[in-house]
Amino acid sequence: MVMLVFRHASQAMNSTASFSSLLTHPRFRLLCLGSAMLMYVTILIAGSIPGARADIGEYAPGTVLHSCAYAVLAGLWFLGSTGGAAARSLKAVLAVAAMGAADEYVQSFFPYRHADIHDWYVDCTAALVASTVLSLTLRQALATMRR
Repeated sequence: MVMLVFRHASQAMNSTASFSSLLTHPRFRLLCLGSAMLMYVTILIAGSIPGARADIGEYAPGTVLHSCAYAVLAGLWFLGSTGGAAARSLKAVLAVAAMGAADEYVQSFFPYRHADIHDWYVDCTAALVASTVLSLTLRQALATMRR
């Protein structure tokens, strides 16, 4: 029985160590940042197609679309960044703020779209929430690993 408990504790430590090593692996970080950039370019292209935004608006309002998309972008940027939890959060929020502002700027060039500061606020808020959750999760994982 003691051996069984020890084995489960050892497996838990190994899985936490694996998670931590995954977060710091250069290929994983590069994959996350590359995925974030690909997703962002996809958002820009899809948003530039005439009528596409109106069509998808039938299924979800703009606030929901912006918050989900930019929360995922923040998560990918957080996971792709280096440093501690606070540094990763700051990088993710700043990156999403810049991407959201650029998205709204691009929209201003299309007659069938319009830039909206409220969309940018939603983007930044989604990034802040996602980064905070990931930051707390990372801190807890690292604290568990140190035990």
